[in-house]
Amino acid sequence: MDDLSSFLTSPLTDYLITALIMVSVVGVTFTLLMPLFSKDKLGKRKEGLVRKNGTLQNRRSLKIDVTARRKSVQDQLSAMEAAQAAKKKNADKPIFTDWIGQAGLSWSKPKFYFISVVSGCIVFALSLFFGQSLWISIALFVVGLFALPRLYVSRRRKKRFNQFLDEFPNAVDIIVRGITSGMPLGDCMYVAASEAKEPVGSEFSLVLDKMQMGMPLAEAIQNMPKRVPLQETNFLAIVITIQAQAGGSLSGALGNLSKTLRQRKEMKGKIRAVSQEAKSSAAIIGSLPFAVAIMLYFVAPGYIRLLVETDIGLILIAISLFWMSLGILVMRKMIDFKI
Repeated sequence: MDDLSSFLTSPLTDYLITALIMVSVVGVTFTLLMPLFSKDKLGKRKEGLVRKNGTLQNRRSLKIDVTARRKSVQDQLSAMEAAQAAKKKNADKPIFTDWIGQAGLSWSKPKFYFISVVSGCIVFALSLFFGQSLWISIALFVVGLFALPRLYVSRRRKKRFNQFLDEFPNAVDIIVRGITSGMPLGDCMYVAASEAKEPVGSEFSLVLDKMQMGMPLAEAIQNMPKRVPLQETNFLAIVITIQAQAGGSLSGALGNLSKTLRQRKEMKGKIRAVSQEAKSSAAIIGSLPFAVAIMLYFVAPGYIRLLVETDIGLILIAISLFWMSLGILVMRKMIDFKI
Protein backbone atom coordinates (compact mmCIF):
# COMPACT_ATOMS: atom_id res chain seq x y z
CA MET A 1 0.00 0.00 0.00
CA ASP A 2 2.89 2.30 0.80
CA ASP A 3 4.53 1.33 -2.47
CA LEU A 4 1.37 2.27 -4.46
CA SER A 5 1.03 5.62 -2.81
CA SER A 6 4.68 6.37 -3.33
CA PHE A 7 4.35 5.46 -7.06
CA LEU A 8 1.35 7.74 -7.54
CA THR A 9 3.11 10.65 -5.90
CA SER A 10 6.36 10.21 -7.84
CA PRO A 11 7.32 12.55 -10.80
CA LEU A 12 7.29 9.60 -13.28
CA THR A 13 3.60 9.22 -12.71
CA ASP A 14 3.00 12.80 -13.71
CA TYR A 15 4.85 12.26 -16.97
CA LEU A 16 2.87 9.13 -17.79
CA ILE A 17 -0.43 10.83 -17.08
CA THR A 18 0.55 13.76 -19.27
CA ALA A 19 1.54 11.41 -22.13
CA LEU A 20 -1.75 9.51 -21.89
CA ILE A 21 -3.73 12.76 -21.94
CA MET A 22 -1.86 13.93 -25.08
CA VAL A 23 -2.40 10.62 -26.86
CA SER A 24 -6.08 10.74 -26.00
CA VAL A 25 -6.45 14.31 -27.24
CA VAL A 26 -4.64 13.51 -30.50
CA GLY A 27 -6.74 10.40 -31.04
CA VAL A 28 -10.01 12.20 -30.42
CA THR A 29 -8.96 15.08 -32.67
CA PHE A 30 -7.93 12.73 -35.50
CA THR A 31 -11.17 10.81 -35.15
CA LEU A 32 -13.23 13.98 -35.40
CA LEU A 33 -11.27 15.53 -38.30
CA MET A 34 -10.66 12.36 -40.37
CA PRO A 35 -13.85 12.74 -42.51
CA LEU A 36 -12.76 16.24 -43.45
CA PHE A 37 -9.32 15.06 -44.61
CA SER A 38 -10.62 11.96 -46.45
CA LYS A 39 -13.57 13.65 -48.21
CA ASP A 40 -11.55 14.90 -51.20
CA LYS A 41 -9.75 11.61 -51.61
CA LEU A 42 -12.97 9.70 -51.37
CA GLY A 43 -14.57 12.03 -53.91
CA LYS A 44 -11.64 11.62 -56.24
CA ARG A 45 -11.83 7.88 -55.85
CA LYS A 46 -15.51 7.89 -56.64
CA GLU A 47 -14.87 10.15 -59.63
CA GLY A 48 -12.15 7.80 -60.84
CA LEU A 49 -14.50 4.88 -60.53
CA VAL A 50 -17.17 6.80 -62.42
CA ARG A 51 -14.71 7.69 -65.17
CA LYS A 52 -13.50 4.12 -65.36
CA ASN A 53 -17.03 2.79 -65.55
CA GLY A 54 -17.87 5.44 -68.17
CA THR A 55 -14.83 4.47 -70.24
CA LEU A 56 -15.77 0.82 -70.01
CA GLN A 57 -19.31 1.68 -71.00
CA ASN A 58 -18.07 3.74 -73.96
CA ARG A 59 -15.80 0.91 -75.05
CA ARG A 60 -18.65 -1.55 -74.76
CA SER A 61 -20.96 0.71 -76.76
CA LEU A 62 -18.23 1.24 -79.40
CA LYS A 63 -17.69 -2.49 -79.61
CA ILE A 64 -21.42 -3.03 -79.99
CA ASP A 65 -21.58 -0.37 -82.74
CA VAL A 66 -18.66 -1.96 -84.63
CA THR A 67 -20.24 -5.41 -84.30
CA ALA A 68 -23.60 -4.10 -85.51
CA ARG A 69 -21.96 -2.35 -88.47
CA ARG A 70 -19.99 -5.46 -89.36
CA LYS A 71 -23.15 -7.55 -89.22
CA SER A 72 -24.96 -5.01 -91.39
CA VAL A 73 -22.17 -5.11 -93.98
CA GLN A 74 -22.20 -8.91 -93.95
CA ASP A 75 -25.96 -8.92 -94.43
CA GLN A 76 -25.62 -6.52 -97.36
CA LEU A 77 -22.93 -8.68 -98.97
CA SER A 78 -25.01 -11.83 -98.50
CA ALA A 79 -28.05 -10.14 -100.05
CA MET A 80 -26.03 -8.89 -103.03
CA GLU A 81 -24.41 -12.29 -103.57
CA ALA A 82 -27.83 -13.96 -103.45
CA ALA A 83 -29.20 -11.45 -105.97
CA GLN A 84 -26.24 -11.97 -108.30
CA ALA A 85 -26.56 -15.76 -108.02
CA ALA A 86 -30.25 -15.50 -108.89
CA LYS A 87 -29.44 -13.36 -111.93
CA LYS A 88 -26.82 -15.84 -113.10
CA LYS A 89 -29.22 -18.72 -112.58
CA ASN A 90 -32.00 -17.02 -114.50
CA ALA A 91 -29.76 -15.85 -117.34
CA ASP A 92 -26.59 -17.86 -117.84
CA LYS A 93 -25.86 -16.13 -121.15
CA PRO A 94 -26.17 -12.42 -121.86
CA ILE A 95 -29.00 -11.38 -124.10
CA PHE A 96 -28.25 -10.14 -127.60
CA THR A 97 -28.35 -6.41 -126.78
CA ASP A 98 -26.04 -6.84 -123.78
CA TRP A 99 -23.63 -9.00 -125.75
CA ILE A 100 -23.44 -6.53 -128.62
CA GLY A 101 -23.23 -3.55 -126.26
CA GLN A 102 -20.37 -5.12 -124.31
CA ALA A 103 -18.41 -5.22 -127.56
CA GLY A 104 -19.00 -1.50 -128.11
CA LEU A 105 -21.24 -2.08 -131.13
CA SER A 106 -24.71 -0.78 -131.86
CA TRP A 107 -25.89 -3.51 -134.18
CA SER A 108 -29.48 -4.60 -134.24
CA LYS A 109 -30.54 -8.20 -134.73
CA PRO A 110 -31.43 -7.77 -138.43
CA LYS A 111 -28.07 -6.09 -139.08
CA PHE A 112 -26.20 -8.87 -137.29
CA TYR A 113 -28.06 -11.54 -139.27
CA PHE A 114 -27.40 -9.66 -142.52
CA ILE A 115 -23.67 -9.47 -141.75
CA SER A 116 -23.67 -13.20 -140.93
CA VAL A 117 -25.32 -14.12 -144.23
CA VAL A 118 -22.95 -11.88 -146.19
CA SER A 119 -19.96 -13.43 -144.40
CA GLY A 120 -21.16 -16.95 -145.20
CA CYS A 121 -21.78 -16.13 -148.85
CA ILE A 122 -18.31 -14.57 -149.24
CA VAL A 123 -16.63 -17.62 -147.72
CA PHE A 124 -18.74 -19.94 -149.93
CA ALA A 125 -17.86 -18.00 -153.09
CA LEU A 126 -14.16 -17.95 -152.26
CA SER A 127 -14.23 -21.69 -151.60
CA LEU A 128 -15.79 -22.40 -155.02
CA PHE A 129 -13.40 -19.97 -156.67
CA PHE A 130 -10.38 -21.89 -155.37
CA GLY A 131 -11.77 -25.15 -156.72
CA GLN A 132 -13.11 -26.82 -153.58
CA SER A 133 -15.88 -29.37 -153.75
CA LEU A 134 -19.49 -28.48 -153.06
CA TRP A 135 -19.59 -30.19 -149.65
CA ILE A 136 -16.44 -28.40 -148.50
CA SER A 137 -17.91 -25.12 -149.71
CA ILE A 138 -21.16 -25.77 -147.81
CA ALA A 139 -19.18 -26.55 -144.64
CA LEU A 140 -17.21 -23.32 -145.05
CA PHE A 141 -20.49 -21.45 -145.63
CA VAL A 142 -21.76 -22.69 -142.27
CA VAL A 143 -18.51 -21.57 -140.64
CA GLY A 144 -18.78 -18.15 -142.22
CA LEU A 145 -22.45 -17.88 -141.30
CA PHE A 146 -22.22 -18.76 -137.60
CA ALA A 147 -18.60 -18.66 -136.49
CA LEU A 148 -16.95 -15.61 -138.09
CA PRO A 149 -19.42 -12.88 -136.94
CA ARG A 150 -19.50 -14.25 -133.41
CA LEU A 151 -15.73 -14.53 -133.35
CA TYR A 152 -15.45 -10.90 -134.45
CA VAL A 153 -17.86 -9.70 -131.74
CA SER A 154 -16.12 -11.80 -129.09
CA ARG A 155 -12.71 -10.37 -129.97
CA ARG A 156 -14.10 -6.80 -129.93
CA ARG A 157 -15.69 -7.54 -126.56
CA LYS A 158 -12.46 -8.89 -125.08
CA LYS A 159 -10.44 -5.97 -126.45
CA ARG A 160 -12.90 -3.49 -124.96
CA PHE A 161 -12.71 -5.21 -121.57
CA ASN A 162 -8.90 -4.99 -121.63
CA GLN A 163 -9.07 -1.28 -122.46
CA PHE A 164 -11.55 -0.82 -119.62
CA LEU A 165 -9.26 -2.55 -117.12
CA ASP A 166 -6.31 -0.39 -118.15
CA GLU A 167 -8.18 2.88 -117.49
CA PHE A 168 -10.55 1.90 -114.67
CA PRO A 169 -8.05 2.36 -111.75
CA ASN A 170 -7.31 5.90 -112.96
CA ALA A 171 -11.01 6.75 -112.92
CA VAL A 172 -11.36 5.40 -109.38
CA ASP A 173 -8.36 7.52 -108.33
CA ILE A 174 -10.10 10.62 -109.76
CA ILE A 175 -13.19 9.83 -107.67
CA VAL A 176 -11.08 9.26 -104.53
CA ARG A 177 -9.23 12.56 -104.92
CA GLY A 178 -12.50 14.41 -105.50
CA ILE A 179 -14.17 12.92 -102.41
CA THR A 180 -11.07 13.65 -100.31
CA SER A 181 -11.17 17.29 -101.40
CA GLY A 182 -14.84 17.57 -100.35
CA MET A 183 -16.67 17.17 -103.66
CA PRO A 184 -19.95 15.19 -103.83
CA LEU A 185 -19.82 11.73 -105.31
CA GLY A 186 -21.96 12.72 -108.30
CA ASP A 187 -19.61 15.55 -109.23
CA CYS A 188 -16.62 13.22 -108.86
CA MET A 189 -18.25 10.76 -111.27
CA TYR A 190 -18.91 13.60 -113.70
CA VAL A 191 -15.21 14.51 -113.63
CA ALA A 192 -14.26 10.84 -114.10
CA ALA A 193 -16.67 10.54 -117.04
CA SER A 194 -15.17 13.59 -118.74
CA GLU A 195 -11.50 12.88 -117.97
CA ALA A 196 -11.24 9.09 -118.29
CA LYS A 197 -10.53 7.42 -121.62
CA GLU A 198 -12.96 5.20 -123.46
CA PRO A 199 -14.72 2.96 -122.65
CA VAL A 200 -14.57 3.98 -118.95
CA GLY A 201 -15.79 7.51 -119.61
CA SER A 202 -18.87 6.36 -121.50
CA GLU A 203 -19.77 3.85 -118.78
CA PHE A 204 -19.69 6.54 -116.07
CA SER A 205 -21.69 8.80 -118.38
CA LEU A 206 -24.39 6.14 -118.57
CA VAL A 207 -24.45 5.97 -114.75
CA LEU A 208 -24.88 9.75 -114.58
CA ASP A 209 -27.68 9.61 -117.17
CA LYS A 210 -29.54 7.12 -114.98
CA MET A 211 -29.06 9.38 -111.94
CA GLN A 212 -30.39 12.41 -113.85
CA MET A 213 -33.52 10.43 -114.66
CA GLY A 214 -34.15 9.99 -110.92
CA MET A 215 -32.56 6.62 -110.28
CA PRO A 216 -30.61 6.33 -106.98
CA LEU A 217 -26.85 6.04 -107.21
CA ALA A 218 -26.74 2.59 -105.58
CA GLU A 219 -29.20 1.30 -108.20
CA ALA A 220 -27.62 3.10 -111.13
CA ILE A 221 -24.15 1.77 -110.36
CA GLN A 222 -25.53 -1.79 -110.35
CA ASN A 223 -26.04 -1.54 -114.13
CA MET A 224 -22.31 -1.11 -114.75
CA PRO A 225 -21.41 -4.79 -113.97
CA LYS A 226 -24.20 -5.78 -116.34
CA ARG A 227 -22.70 -3.76 -119.21
CA VAL A 228 -19.11 -4.62 -118.27
CA PRO A 229 -19.23 -8.02 -116.51
CA LEU A 230 -15.88 -7.84 -114.73
CA GLN A 231 -14.94 -8.37 -111.11
CA GLU A 232 -13.53 -4.84 -110.92
CA THR A 233 -16.86 -3.19 -111.77
CA ASN A 234 -18.60 -5.56 -109.38
CA PHE A 235 -16.23 -4.43 -106.61
CA LEU A 236 -17.09 -0.78 -107.29
CA ALA A 237 -20.83 -1.47 -107.23
CA ILE A 238 -20.54 -3.39 -103.94
CA VAL A 239 -18.47 -0.65 -102.25
CA ILE A 240 -20.84 2.17 -103.25
CA THR A 241 -23.96 0.14 -102.40
CA ILE A 242 -22.69 -0.81 -98.94
CA GLN A 243 -21.61 2.78 -98.23
CA ALA A 244 -25.03 4.09 -99.27
CA GLN A 245 -26.88 1.61 -97.05
CA ALA A 246 -24.54 1.16 -94.07
CA GLY A 247 -22.46 4.36 -94.12
CA GLY A 248 -18.73 4.67 -93.62
CA SER A 249 -15.72 6.35 -95.19
CA LEU A 250 -16.25 6.20 -98.94
CA SER A 251 -12.88 7.74 -99.74
CA GLY A 252 -11.06 5.11 -97.68
CA ALA A 253 -13.07 2.26 -99.21
CA LEU A 254 -12.52 3.52 -102.76
CA GLY A 255 -8.83 4.12 -102.00
CA ASN A 256 -8.46 0.49 -100.94
CA LEU A 257 -10.39 -0.53 -104.06
CA SER A 258 -8.03 1.45 -106.29
CA LYS A 259 -5.03 -0.16 -104.61
CA THR A 260 -6.57 -3.61 -105.09
CA LEU A 261 -7.30 -2.91 -108.77
CA ARG A 262 -3.70 -1.87 -109.41
CA GLN A 263 -2.39 -4.93 -107.61
CA ARG A 264 -4.65 -7.17 -109.71
CA LYS A 265 -3.42 -5.42 -112.86
CA GLU A 266 0.19 -5.90 -111.79
CA MET A 267 -0.43 -9.57 -111.02
CA LYS A 268 -2.03 -10.09 -114.43
CA GLY A 269 1.01 -8.51 -116.08
CA LYS A 270 3.33 -10.87 -114.20
CA ILE A 271 1.23 -13.88 -115.16
CA ARG A 272 1.19 -12.71 -118.78
CA ALA A 273 4.98 -12.41 -118.76
CA VAL A 274 5.48 -15.83 -117.17
CA SER A 275 3.01 -17.55 -119.52
CA GLN A 276 4.46 -15.89 -122.62
CA GLU A 277 6.93 -18.75 -123.08
CA ALA A 278 4.10 -21.28 -123.14
CA LYS A 279 2.15 -19.12 -125.59
CA SER A 280 5.17 -18.86 -127.89
CA SER A 281 5.63 -22.64 -127.78
CA ALA A 282 1.95 -23.14 -128.60
CA ALA A 283 2.19 -20.70 -131.52
CA ILE A 284 5.28 -22.44 -132.92
CA ILE A 285 3.74 -25.89 -132.57
CA GLY A 286 0.48 -24.72 -134.16
CA SER A 287 2.14 -23.01 -137.13
CA LEU A 288 4.75 -25.72 -137.79
CA PRO A 289 2.49 -28.06 -139.89
CA PHE A 290 1.39 -25.18 -142.13
CA ALA A 291 4.99 -24.03 -142.60
CA VAL A 292 6.09 -27.57 -143.49
CA ALA A 293 3.18 -27.93 -145.96
CA ILE A 294 4.12 -24.67 -147.69
CA MET A 295 7.78 -25.69 -147.92
CA LEU A 296 6.82 -29.08 -149.39
CA TYR A 297 4.54 -27.37 -151.89
CA PHE A 298 7.49 -25.36 -153.26
CA VAL A 299 9.93 -28.29 -153.10
CA ALA A 300 7.66 -31.13 -154.32
CA PRO A 301 4.34 -29.72 -155.57
CA GLY A 302 3.11 -33.06 -156.91
CA TYR A 303 3.61 -34.72 -153.56
CA ILE A 304 1.63 -32.16 -151.56
CA ARG A 305 -1.00 -31.69 -154.29
CA LEU A 306 -2.31 -35.21 -153.63
CA LEU A 307 -3.24 -34.09 -150.13
CA VAL A 308 -5.41 -31.27 -151.49
CA GLU A 309 -6.90 -32.74 -154.66
CA THR A 310 -8.03 -36.15 -153.37
CA ASP A 311 -10.97 -36.87 -151.07
CA ILE A 312 -8.85 -38.94 -148.70
CA GLY A 313 -6.34 -36.09 -148.46
CA LEU A 314 -9.11 -33.62 -147.62
CA ILE A 315 -10.46 -35.96 -144.96
CA LEU A 316 -6.98 -36.24 -143.44
CA ILE A 317 -6.65 -32.44 -143.49
CA ALA A 318 -10.01 -32.09 -141.71
CA ILE A 319 -9.03 -34.64 -139.04
CA SER A 320 -5.64 -32.98 -138.57
CA LEU A 321 -7.19 -29.52 -138.23
CA PHE A 322 -9.67 -30.86 -135.67
CA TRP A 323 -6.97 -32.41 -133.48
CA MET A 324 -4.70 -29.39 -133.87
CA SER A 325 -7.52 -27.08 -132.83
CA LEU A 326 -8.28 -29.30 -129.84
CA GLY A 327 -4.63 -29.27 -128.78
CA ILE A 328 -4.40 -25.48 -129.14
CA LEU A 329 -7.55 -25.03 -127.04
CA VAL A 330 -6.17 -27.33 -124.33
CA MET A 331 -2.87 -25.44 -124.23
CA ARG A 332 -4.73 -22.13 -124.12
CA LYS A 333 -6.84 -23.37 -121.23
CA MET A 334 -3.73 -24.49 -119.35
CA ILE A 335 -2.14 -21.05 -119.50
CA ASP A 336 -5.34 -19.09 -118.88
CA PHE A 337 -5.03 -18.12 -115.21
CA LYS A 338 -7.95 -16.58 -113.35
CA ILE A 339 -7.29 -13.97 -110.66
